[in-house]
Amino acid sequence: MPSPDSTVPSAVRSLPRPGSFRAWLLAIRPPTLTAAIVPVLVGTGVAIHDGVRAPLAASAAMVGALALQVGANFANDLSDFRRGADNDSRLGPPRATQQGLLTQRQVQQGILVAFAIATLAGIYLVTQGGWPVIAIGLASMVAAVTYTGGPWPFGYRGLGELFVFIFFGVVAVAGTYYVQAGGVTADVLAAALPVSLTVTAILVVNNVRDIDTDRLAGKYTLAVYLGRRLARFEFVLVVVLAYLSAGSLWLLGSFSGWVLLSWASVPAAVLPMAAVVARTDGPSLNKALRSTARLHLLFGILLAIGVSF
Repeated sequence: MPSPDSTVPSAVRSLPRPGSFRAWLLAIRPPTLTAAIVPVLVGTGVAIHDGVRAPLAASAAMVGALALQVGANFANDLSDFRRGADNDSRLGPPRATQQGLLTQRQVQQGILVAFAIATLAGIYLVTQGGWPVIAIGLASMVAAVTYTGGPWPFGYRGLGELFVFIFFGVVAVAGTYYVQAGGVTADVLAAALPVSLTVTAILVVNNVRDIDTDRLAGKYTLAVYLGRRLARFEFVLVVVLAYLSAGSLWLLGSFSGWVLLSWASVPAAVLPMAAVVARTDGPSLNKALRSTARLHLLFGILLAIGVSF
């Protein structure tokens, strides 16, 4: 494996000024925002399929989801720095707190602002969906903070994939549908499954890349528990199951054959799968991570279109 130092010079040269807009943008992690966008698109697509048109509720759900994602990214940035998981041996992109681009206090303020925006969006959604929206919002905020923070961070206990699968898949898709349609159906839960799987794939790539540094930092992700070979198999399995579950929406009669439109994204899955299976260096796996995020977005857009018919 190449030394992590081999990627440092170019990364250092490209670092933004501390406290600048680019520093905040780095902490926001724009490539990860697909995890917030896709569930809202798919949940809205199912609502349209069921004859529901609620653009204001869909828009508020999108704002809330994006704000929660940003808040979770800030919380992860801060907690991983404090626990030593983000250090000079890191193979992934630079992190704002660890690089001194934002102070801990600034990141804490960023978390509060992000959650405040999510709360404002939630106020409108509560008028549409009642107390369940409050429960979903509070649970999502607590989960975002305790993913890598708090006395028992479950992201350090091999439960990260389960967290992402539930909150960025099932809860997000079903919640989006709920605030528009006023209930949750078996069909929307079925449509949430492929979304849950593709968003989980993003985390799997991240954890495969960081397996060595996470182990040294005491961050026991599922990849650390499984080892590199099985973690690679986990990634391939999750991606394959995503396509199979999307196809099953048609085979089970829940949706029309338009859901197979999501399979048009298969070529976009080749590059990240090949990289995760064959490569161990940071740059290749960083590229695979970005490719997986783009796959999640493309797959999600196509699935959202498919389920709307």
